[in-house]
Amino acid sequence: MQFYSTNNKSLKVSLKEAVQKSLASDNGLYMPERQPVLPVEFFRQLPKLSLPSIGYEVAKAYFKGDIDDASLKRIVEETLSFDIPLVKVEDSVYSLELFHGPTAAFKDVGARFMARALAYFGNSREADVTVLVATSGDTGGAVANGFYKVPNVNVVVLYPRGLVSEIQEKQFTTLGGNITALEIDGTFDDCQYLVKQAFLDKALNEKLTLTSANSINLARLLPQSFYYYYAMGQLGEKAKEVVFSIPSGNFGNLTAGIFARRSGLPIKRFIAATNENHVVPDYLATKQYEPKPSVATIANAMDVGNPNNFARILDLYGNDYGKITADIEGFWCTDDVIRKVLAECYRRTGYLMDTHGTIGYQALREKMKAGETGVFLETAHPAKFKDVVESIIAGPVALPDQLKEFMTGKKQAISMTKDFATFKHYLLSR
Repeated sequence: MQFYSTNNKSLKVSLKEAVQKSLASDNGLYMPERQPVLPVEFFRQLPKLSLPSIGYEVAKAYFKGDIDDASLKRIVEETLSFDIPLVKVEDSVYSLELFHGPTAAFKDVGARFMARALAYFGNSREADVTVLVATSGDTGGAVANGFYKVPNVNVVVLYPRGLVSEIQEKQFTTLGGNITALEIDGTFDDCQYLVKQAFLDKALNEKLTLTSANSINLARLLPQSFYYYYAMGQLGEKAKEVVFSIPSGNFGNLTAGIFARRSGLPIKRFIAATNENHVVPDYLATKQYEPKPSVATIANAMDVGNPNNFARILDLYGNDYGKITADIEGFWCTDDVIRKVLAECYRRTGYLMDTHGTIGYQALREKMKAGETGVFLETAHPAKFKDVVESIIAGPVALPDQLKEFMTGKKQAISMTKDFATFKHYLLSR
């Protein structure tokens, strides 16, 4: 299959080039030239299939012919070496726990798949590749650990100073080796801008082989669809009138969910749930899309004022506002609401969410209709936001084993301004 740019459908490249370059030469995002529709029998078998089996069948639909079957199966099995359980929170409301991977965040799925895909395509590459990634919290840790010690790959993580939690920061600043952390004096949007400018800079691209591990990269994005199928399989006979509520920052998870629905997965509709960075919910309500500087919240991994993947959503629906709003409803809430809902749910049900999952949960409470079954994505373990969550529930949050190890490491980060010339000089002088 070939992949086209959202800015020019006649600009098509191979999967290898899409993975290695991330961003099209015209600054567009790559999209598959066709949407695979999976066999009806596959959907009937979902309750019986393992997560790796599901991932392999979905991946084949997009990547067959570009990655040989044996290698693709190995990549998927190595990626999905942990479970993604669906947990009932209350009647008709379920949490899809995406935090059982090595960095306790949903991005472990996409980052681990992309690292292995890049290594697969890198067998014939002469020069080292430099992976640039901007993070508002969880992406940095997932990417850094997914690519740690991968041969011929150097990772540069850009993150906003003081705007990620201590645990999140430790996950990508303590590794060393082929992982470098840049602490930017700015917001996540500033970090994302630096990455995008780097891909468009001629001098940088002549000297370095650059790619991104943000969800602008298809190899990061498409694997995120795997867990929608797995969730539906776990619902089994309850998988009727299913609504997915998706805590959203850069909107990669929502885009992946739309891909899954287009393949035949019977998802009724989506709720795009955000914090006070509600550019997309505003669009869904008014038809006006107006990016704004990001606002810092206690759901920091979603502090994005100009989400990358919105262009993909527009492309998937042919810019048809009516079709978009028929499938996707918007929701947003304040930090005060997050605190209140997280504490109330924990007190009433005993289920502890993180601040991001709480937004998805509250969206279901407000937007679900009679007869619907709601699934919200619990995108990170609450211990990743230990101080915030403990202050809300007035009690301790235990660190899972995979997070304890990171806290013993020493921070290694380079401070830098948000000036692109400074960033460019740093990359060229490495």
